[in-house]
Amino acid sequence: MSFVCFGYNHETASVASREKVAFTEARLPDALAQLQALDGVAEAAILSTCNRMELYLVAAEESSTGHVIDRAGQWLQDHFELKQEDLEAFYHREAEDTARHLFAVASGLNSMVLGETEIFGQVKKAYAAAQQSGTTGKFLNRLFQRCFTVGKHVRTHTNITRGATSVGAVGVEMAEKIFGDLAKCQILLIGAGEISRRTAQSLQSRGASAVIVSNRSHDKAVELAEEIGGRAIRFDEWDQELVKVDIIISSTAAPHHVVTSHTLTPSLRRRRGRPLFLIDLSLPRDIAPEVKNLESVYVHDLDALQRLAEAGKERRREQLEACYAVVDQHVSEFYTKVLPQTRPPQVGADSGDMNDPLTNA
Repeated sequence: MSFVCFGYNHETASVASREKVAFTEARLPDALAQLQALDGVAEAAILSTCNRMELYLVAAEESSTGHVIDRAGQWLQDHFELKQEDLEAFYHREAEDTARHLFAVASGLNSMVLGETEIFGQVKKAYAAAQQSGTTGKFLNRLFQRCFTVGKHVRTHTNITRGATSVGAVGVEMAEKIFGDLAKCQILLIGAGEISRRTAQSLQSRGASAVIVSNRSHDKAVELAEEIGGRAIRFDEWDQELVKVDIIISSTAAPHHVVTSHTLTPSLRRRRGRPLFLIDLSLPRDIAPEVKNLESVYVHDLDALQRLAEAGKERRREQLEACYAVVDQHVSEFYTKVLPQTRPPQVGADSGDMNDPLTNA
């Protein structure tokens, strides 16, 4: 048995490449079943966010990790109709390196915004989906349970989250750099999920008051708008606000483009050249690539936000050494005290102290 991680993140793949390989929530159960059915794969989980897609696998006893990685790569090629060069952005981790990587991911150490907290919930959600699909077993269960312990430990015992911001907050920072005082801006927020909620809270903290929220589920739009003192509109009405707004921030889970040239062009004529700034926080992208070619329209996607986030990351790099010391300690304990408990003890062997909290993590 050995752990394998195979995937990409914001450091190895552009937004255009990342959106080629992304799993929607509805597609996860079927994808997990297919993944576990691959030759040599005993257990499987998929972590798919706007900044990464990673397969966490357990190689069966009789299979090599190399074989499992090859099978996973071929499955992704077939599943998403990828070319061989698309896989160049993918990396793989094996054994202890897989544990170290996952522990770092759950702790926000491998995020575009160093120390971000959203990834912890995304990892929990990915694990829950795999559990519900029946594709985890005793090995992945122990690995993910330990990663949640590590994530909490890192945030509690280091300063990695001091001054840390979410992807949405970086988007708001970009908007502020463009316009200065956000209190003078009309802002349209498309989507009312967790990223939109954090974005709305950042907008509110930066003084924005004229925020319009639109979402496919109108009740969620109303709830978020009331929380920040904004205004909710129905999803089929947001294009009617385009003449007035200065900034559009979009974060939905739509599998297709939400903002297109077709939706924007009629309003642009009436704006008489007044600039419109769009910030896309989604993967796949909400804003169609051709929108950036429209006159007086400026589009910033996750790649642009990554460049802005680098400045904030530098301020927290000194914390990384302390964080990885915590991660490495947990990797060592996991392999010496936790993982052996998943195997039947050998006759005459010391099975360990079952009252040790590490063995029951």
